[in-house]
Amino acid sequence: MSTIETLAVIPARLKSTRLPEKPLLKLCGRELVLRVLDGVRKSEGIDRVIVATDDERIASVVGDAGGEAVMTPADLPTGSDRVAWVARQIPSRFVINVQGDDPMVTPEAIDPLIETLKKGCDIKLAVLAKRIDDPREVVRDSIVKMVFDQNHRALYFSRSPIPYPRNPGATYYKHIGPYAWERKTLLAFASWPQTPLEKSESLEMLRLLERGYVIKCIETQTESIEIDTPEDVEAFELLSKTLNKTN
Repeated sequence: MSTIETLAVIPARLKSTRLPEKPLLKLCGRELVLRVLDGVRKSEGIDRVIVATDDERIASVVGDAGGEAVMTPADLPTGSDRVAWVARQIPSRFVINVQGDDPMVTPEAIDPLIETLKKGCDIKLAVLAKRIDDPREVVRDSIVKMVFDQNHRALYFSRSPIPYPRNPGATYYKHIGPYAWERKTLLAFASWPQTPLEKSESLEMLRLLERGYVIKCIETQTESIEIDTPEDVEAFELLSKTLNKTN
């Protein structure tokens, strides 16, 4: 099998604690998994896109839309494990893990990550950093906050507000959107046991930081609404209606 440059994988697990059968949930009439697929397909930097799923219904919806789905074991613990399972089957240089609940993903979110990996030989993972404008997001534990050094290399990720606001004027960033991996590192990552900080925060990126790997943080103005709750669905549909009126 020939090696491609960049593989994109969208993990789409059927079970969800907050939104049952989330990938098949229709947003403005189109299934969530297809909205994510639509966004990834627009990126010219992606050579192949695969939806990694544990359910035949999701695979069928993807196939009917002209997409490619691969069945993965149902007992894989995380989305990254599902992505790595597919990446083992398909040789590539880079692997983009596109969140299966991000219907607003665009090339503007994907392409800068790919370019960063191509330029940085010591960078094994690249992620997006979006400045937080809504102060309510700073204290929400579902929003992953991040701090990075002056070279935009990650120092830490947390569900708590970081940096601690001892003095006024702190700027907060959140992690949103896709992960861009060097394939070899992704496969190694999936074989490692969880690390103490990762377990404490329930954040996979900390597994890399605790092992001394470089994570590059790319600042973006792109906003994202990840679909996790009924309120997220309402927010997405409201935004979609607003955008349609202005276009």
